[in-house]
Amino acid sequence: MIQVLTIAGSDSGGGAGVQADIKSIHANGGFAMSVLTSVTAQNSLEITRAYELPIDLIEAQFDAVFTDFEVSAVKTGMLSSSTVVQTVARKLGEIEAKNIVVDPVIFSKSKYSLLETEAIDILKATLIPLATLITPNLHEAESLAECKIETLDDAKRAAKVIHNYGCKAVLVKGGHLPGNRSIDVLYNEGEFTLFDEARIETKNTHGTGCTYSAAIATRLAQGLNMVEAVETAKEYITNAIRDALDIGHGHGPTNHFYFLDRDWRSAKS
Repeated sequence: MIQVLTIAGSDSGGGAGVQADIKSIHANGGFAMSVLTSVTAQNSLEITRAYELPIDLIEAQFDAVFTDFEVSAVKTGMLSSSTVVQTVARKLGEIEAKNIVVDPVIFSKSKYSLLETEAIDILKATLIPLATLITPNLHEAESLAECKIETLDDAKRAAKVIHNYGCKAVLVKGGHLPGNRSIDVLYNEGEFTLFDEARIETKNTHGTGCTYSAAIATRLAQGLNMVEAVETAKEYITNAIRDALDIGHGHGPTNHFYFLDRDWRSAKS
């Protein structure tokens, strides 16, 4: 069974972060392992507190995983500070990790800052050049490319700017673009590919970015090429949003195992 590592923060509400990554990896046919970078106190409404784990403990988790398992892909999420970003980049470089998908988590859905402002330049200089793919949403792409994104052409220009930081491919997610379509822009090997799905009207989208990027990492680990991996993961996240869970009093989570729920409902009927 292919083994996929997530490097991210813990979400006590279970909808995003490491918890979402693990569910997504397993749902897409991988075995998930984790390196926790931080612990957050959060629910569907907000993040109230975050605690960054000691660097030596983060390093120890890396060493424990890579001295025992055959890691076929790595997905990064919340890294919180310049020191953590540098540590993760250094460790991934030392072990020559493959299929690295970087989800540049900067803000939570409730606008809680999850990455220090000064860490963005460190991210550009150290981690992005190692990335097989980086998956910013519109707000994150604006921060990384230092430009405003209001149209699909803007997203394409931002993708090219981010690609110049040294990563192999860029996926600018279009969930925040206006209109009734959700169009993601992939810039890979000098070409653009668009992934177009009807927008699903729901407030229950907590953890979509984590879930999507973890799914892509898993599909890359299985040997799919970049376009195939994104296409398959896009279909998965669309269905997970369509069958999202209306729990909590804020933004509910996506349904990582929507297909099991469908099987259960069919069997019950």
